[in-house]
Amino acid sequence: MRSIIYLGIGIFFGIVLFKSEAASWFRIYEMFQFRSFHMYGIIGSAVGLGLIITQVIKRFKIKSFYGDPIIFVPKERSFIKYIFGGTLFGLGWALAGACPGPMFVLLGAGYLPILIVLISAILGTLLYGIVKNKLPH
Repeated sequence: MRSIIYLGIGIFFGIVLFKSEAASWFRIYEMFQFRSFHMYGIIGSAVGLGLIITQVIKRFKIKSFYGDPIIFVPKERSFIKYIFGGTLFGLGWALAGACPGPMFVLLGAGYLPILIVLISAILGTLLYGIVKNKLPH
């Protein structure tokens, strides 16, 4: 039953991404050229909503669907690795025209050329898994 609920939430999220044009290559292109506020508004809304929901979970000790407590583990503070990782992620996003979530949205909407990007992302993830222990982090 939970799988059906998660599938429904994923489909709803995909529809929201598609209808808000967050998966649009043109909107992403505008964002990287600083010509439109549209994508920054979506990302800023997501960050703001995430902050509020995180505080609500912490304050009211809300539990997961499985009844387990939700624990937030503090992240290691490191400016360099987040700048480097964020820059690398942004370059890949600009080059491909989609980050991981919208790739599935575009595939679901019938944009089959995104399959090249999706397969490349899967291969990149596999490569990272192979060399992960040799990287400095």
